[in-house]
Amino acid sequence: MLYIIGLGLYDEDDISIKGMKALKKCERIFAEFYTAKLKNQSLSSIKKELGKEIKVLGRKEIEEKMIPLKNAQKWNVAFLVPGDPLVATTHSNLILEAKKNNIKTRIIHSSSIFSAAPGLAGLQIYKFGKTTTIPFPEKNYFPHSPYLTIKDNMKYNAHSLILLDIKADENRYMSANEGLEYLLKIEKERQENIICEDSLAVVVARAGSQDPLVRADRIKTLIGEDFGKPLHCIIIPSKLHFLEAEYLTKIGGAPPEIMEEENETP
Repeated sequence: MLYIIGLGLYDEDDISIKGMKALKKCERIFAEFYTAKLKNQSLSSIKKELGKEIKVLGRKEIEEKMIPLKNAQKWNVAFLVPGDPLVATTHSNLILEAKKNNIKTRIIHSSSIFSAAPGLAGLQIYKFGKTTTIPFPEKNYFPHSPYLTIKDNMKYNAHSLILLDIKADENRYMSANEGLEYLLKIEKERQENIICEDSLAVVVARAGSQDPLVRADRIKTLIGEDFGKPLHCIIIPSKLHFLEAEYLTKIGGAPPEIMEEENETP
C-alpha cells in the first residue's frame, strides 16, 4: 500500500489525525520538500511520536527512480507531501504507475494554498481563473506566460492567483517583491496595459502560520515593502464584489478609494 499524505501549509503540526494514523501503519516513510517549504522540514515532532525515521527525497528520486513506489511493492509506504498531495498534479504519475503495478494507493488530503490564499484575502474562490507561477528568470529564459494568464483571466473578470518559484535545493524562495518586479518588466516589454504600478495587488505570506500576512495596495507601494519570511504568493484581483473590496481595505490595508471604484454590487 502507498499512502500519499498531505502535510498542509506551514509546519508539521498541520498533518491530520488521519494522516498520523496511516503513518503508524507504515514500514517506510518518505517525504519531499521541493514543491513547497515547511517551517520545520526535519519533521522532528512526527519522528518523535512515531519512533520512525523519515527519509527526505529529491525530485529525481521520486519522479525518475520512483523510490516510494518501488518500496510499496514490499511494504506499507507513506509519502509525505507539502500542501494537499495532488492539487498541482505533480505526483499524479505515482498514482498512475501504482495502478499499472497493482499497488493500492490511498490519498489523505490536507490544506492547500489554492484555498487558503483566497480565503485569507477575503476573495470569493469561485471568481478565480487560471493559476500561474512566476519562475526565477535565467539567461535566455524569461517567459511571459504569467502575464498572459492574468490577461486571459481579466477577460472574464476573474482573479489571478500567482504562485512564486521555489528552488529548494538552492534554498531560494521568490519573494512577492521579485514577482511584482517580474510582472512590471513584462508590461514594459509588451505595453498592453495589463499590469502597471497603479494596479491593485494582494500579497499573502506564510499562510497557515500563526502570523499570516495579508497586504493589499498598489503595486508601486507593495514593491518596496518587506513581507518577511517565505512562502509568499500574489493575487491580482479583477473586478471586486463590494464585500471583497471592504475586506481588502479593512483587513489588507488597501487604499480606501478601491471602495469607490467600479465594483460588483449584490
